[in-house]
Parts: sequence; structure tokens; C-alpha cells
Amino acid sequence: MSIEIKHISKTFGSFAALRDVSLRVNDGELVALLGPSGSGKTTLLRIIAGLETPDPDPQNEILFHDASVTNRPVGQRRVGFVFQHYALFRHMSVFENIAFGLRVRPRSERPSKSEIRDRVNHLLKLIQLEGFGNRYPSQLSGGQRQRVALARALAVEPKVLLLDEPFGALDAKVRQGLRSWLRKLHDEIHLTSVLVTHDQEEALEVADRIVVMNQARIEQVGSPDEVFHHPATPFVMEFLGEVNVFRGRVSNGRVLLGDITLDHAHCISQRDGSATVYMRPHELDIKLSRNGSPGLAARVVRLNPAGSVAKVHLKSSDGAEIQVDLTLERFHELNLAHDDEVFVYAKNARVFVPDFAI
Repeated sequence: MSIEIKHISKTFGSFAALRDVSLRVNDGELVALLGPSGSGKTTLLRIIAGLETPDPDPQNEILFHDASVTNRPVGQRRVGFVFQHYALFRHMSVFENIAFGLRVRPRSERPSKSEIRDRVNHLLKLIQLEGFGNRYPSQLSGGQRQRVALARALAVEPKVLLLDEPFGALDAKVRQGLRSWLRKLHDEIHLTSVLVTHDQEEALEVADRIVVMNQARIEQVGSPDEVFHHPATPFVMEFLGEVNVFRGRVSNGRVLLGDITLDHAHCISQRDGSATVYMRPHELDIKLSRNGSPGLAARVVRLNPAGSVAKVHLKSSDGAEIQVDLTLERFHELNLAHDDEVFVYAKNARVFVPDFAI
């Protein structure tokens, strides 16, 4: 079941939550809406569900499988919605929580007791909670409760699944396990899903495509690899992952960063002026002496070798802070110490000049 939204805007008083947003989610795809608080991602999800209505506009439209649902109420859209805070009925068992949406259907549409039992048991197996049907929410961990909430949303056989920060209330370790589980679940059921999150790692790990939102608009849509390694705007570059930001300038088609010259053919037609250079910590290397080409002179101010990479914090000669992530092997090879004078070299860089990105 594909989802397509066209020219959707939404205002609350004088606040613009969405500005002319258009997006297509393909059949069976898991798409993450990623952005900071206030970027419009939850409002967009609620409009897809029918919980909010877009501003009146003859151009706007919401389509499920190319059929308009723009004017259909939430009850007729067949969506499953999972909230951040579980919203389970405390007085009901796990089994009854999952079965609730089926039991409250009109009698003509309600499955038989045996059909409900079979469907709930199947879902308990799917969420890896077989044998937990008689327990109550208070007897479950946070991660288990969220899986029950997901099973309840799936029980009514929705056309699409919408998840609003479903793991936001859980600690980091549980979140990590659940997002891996969610990806495996999606690969099994292939239900068209839209996930709202502000967690970059979550989006990069779980989603088929990521929609990066900022200030009520879409900044970029692409695969996790595309948005991380080929950001379309400075905002996407800075929002996704850690990054070092340098101020340089364009001169005669080249980007000058202190003593370093970066060759970028696309800059040839650009007038001379300022440029912003972005380098991720893992795209930098440290040398103890110049290797024949210009490097940024810097001083080691802090070392943190705990973890899978060693994080080296430096300060350049002009006072700029720089972070370099080294493999532990490279870190031990350099044998760095606090206050060491070193040189930083770029293995990769992204340059943004006004109205143009490289």
C-alpha cells in the first residue's frame, strides 16, 4: 500500500508546522521522518493518519494506493498507530490488549472468538512474547510493553503502520535491541510503515529511506547511505552525525582552507567568495610531521580512547576545535599525548558555497 501526500501545509495559529510538503512512500517501504523538535515530522504523521487535517488548499491531497483518502476520517483509513507511551490498558491482560481492536468492531465485521484467539497467538509469536498472554502491562518491561502496543496496532490488519517515536521512552540499550527487532519484523511482514524519530542512529539503521525535515519543510529524501554520505544541504550535513566545520573561501575555482587547497571542478564557475567546508571526524587523519603537503597545524587537548574508535580533540592554530576519530590501531601507533603538536589531513571533505553544494 503506497502513500502519497501532495502540497500539504498546516498552521496552528501563527505557527507553520508544515509548508507545502510532498512525499511518496512506496508499497512495503519503511520510511523514517527524521528531524529536530518542531520540524513538522509528527504533524505530517498525524495528517497521514487522519488525526489532523491539512490547511484547505485545492492542490493538497493524501493518497493510499493512488486512491484519495483526503476527506476520510481516521476510522476509515485503516492505519495502525503506535505511540511513544504504549497506551496499553492496565486492567487488561496482554492477550486482551492485543485483541481489543478486533473485539470492538461492529458485529458484522467482528471475527469469531476462535479467529481472534488464533490471530492474537500468531502476533504473540511474531513479537516474541509467546506465553505472556495472561500477564498484565505492569508485569512487563518497557521494551515488552512497546512490542505489545505494536502487536495491538497490527491485529486490526492495517493498510499502513505509523510509529511516532515508539522507542523514545526507553533507555539506550533497549532501544538498540528493539530497532534491530523492528527491522527484522518489517522484513518479515513488509507492511508500508512510516517512523517518526529524532534519533539519527535509529533512522540510519532501520529505514529503507530517510526524510530529513527542518523548519516545516523536507530538506532531503534518500537512502541512509545517500543522506549520510551525500548530504544535499548544510543542515543535513550538520544534523546527521558529528562533523567539523571550517570557514574557507573560493578563489579561481579552488577552495582555500588555511594552507590547504581543495580542488573542486564545480567551483570553477562560482565567483570568488566564502565557503563552508565540512569534514567528518573519521574522514581526518593525524600525522606527527608534515608529509610534504600542507596540513592544519593543531594541538592535542583531549584524548578518549574508550570505545570502538579513539576520539582525539584538538585545537587549531587559529583556535578552531577539531575532532578526529582514529582506529585504535592508528591511535596506538601515533602514541599521542596531551599538548602534542600535530598536523591534521583531510581524507574527504564536502564544500558548500552560497546557493551551491559539492
